[in-house]
Parts: sequence; C-alpha cells; structure tokens
Amino acid sequence: MDSFELNKIAGAVLGTLTLTLGLGIVSEILFAPEAPAKPGYEIAVPDGPSEAQVAAPVSVPIEELFAKASIEKGANIAKRCGSCHNFQEGAGAKVGPDLYGVVDRPVAGVAGFAYSAAMKAKGGDWTPQALNTFLTNPKADIPGTAMAFAGIPKEMERADLIAYLNSLSHNPKPLPTATAAASPAAPAGAEAKPPGGDPAKPSDAPAEKVPEAPQPAAPAGSPTADPKPAQ
Repeated sequence: MDSFELNKIAGAVLGTLTLTLGLGIVSEILFAPEAPAKPGYEIAVPDGPSEAQVAAPVSVPIEELFAKASIEKGANIAKRCGSCHNFQEGAGAKVGPDLYGVVDRPVAGVAGFAYSAAMKAKGGDWTPQALNTFLTNPKADIPGTAMAFAGIPKEMERADLIAYLNSLSHNPKPLPTATAAASPAAPAGAEAKPPGGDPAKPSDAPAEKVPEAPQPAAPAGSPTADPKPAQ
C-alpha cells in the first residue's frame, strides 16, 4: 500500500472525527436543556398530619396507671438506676442519694448529701405525681440538675417504678387514684345543703295571706238573721 492510500484513509478518519465533533456541537446548540432555577428535585409533601403525629399515643393520666401498676415490674426497671442509687434501708448514698422512703420525702431531703443548687431550689415533696414528672425528663423538669439520667418515656414503666418506690417504706401509703384526683375533698366542717335551701331555717319572706271568701247573707226568718227591734 502506497502513501496515497494511507493519506486517503487518514483523511477519512479525520473527516469522520471532525463531522462527529461538529454534530455534537450543533446538537448542543439546538437541544440545550434549560437549567432549573433551583437545583435538585422537589418532593411534594401532603398537608395532612405526619405519620409520627398519627401514631402518637394518647397520654393517660398517671393516676389511672397506678391502679394496674406492678411492683415486681418496677423492681426490674429500678435496676437501671442501681449504679447510682441504693434501695435498701440504711445503705447510704452512691452517686445519687438512697431511694428508700423517697415517696413523699422532701426534695433534697437526705441530710449530708451534696445536692445541686437546682435540686435544692425546687422545693416541695416527692409525691407520686412529682416523681412521674421528674422521671419523664429530669433535665426538663429541673434544669441544671446533676442527674445524667435521660428519663423513662413509657408511662406504664414509670407507674411500675413509682409503685416499687412507694413500697420501699415501713408504712407505704396507697397511690393516688383517678377518682380522687378528679374529685377534690370537700373542706372540713362543710355541710351539704339540700336543693331548695335549708329546711331547718325559717324563710324570711312573709307568708302569703289567703283572702277570705265572702259569706252569703242569711235568709229572712232564719235563726242567724238579725232580729228586728221591738216596737
């Protein structure tokens, strides 16, 4: 094969490459895609409630859960706190104060324990309701507390734990019920009054006077008629 044939082959290859490149440039000019104003893909989200909102459980008053709380289950849940607290009477404090007799004990009430300033400032007593609020989220209930525990989100587990803590006493009191929480006790000395007033107290309003019916006139000659004077 002479040089002329080689030149023809090289020219054909070069021409093909030039034509292909030219077609690519022309096609980009003719069919250039329009760039979006905002990069990325828009994901349409419905305006209805999210799955998390729909699936959120309805909050139940803790007093209702106390009625079916289990001390045995609460003892197992309390094992999560065993690294920082003692539950036996007279065992003393660990990282945190001992929890024997904690129900209805004054907040920051263990003598000699170095409570945080936030815990000392809380005040009040550790009632079952106060324990429930604190155990839900300790740092939210008492900002600045030194307790690092994240809390117990499940309501029934908190009720079981509080039932167990309530049993740690020589004379444990009954846990509050939903009925007692819904109907507060009447003040001492108050007497129930029947509807319509006190029947023992006379009414101040004067009695209504019933008018007397007129008496018919006696017929003449009757014994009750007035006699005529003697002439």
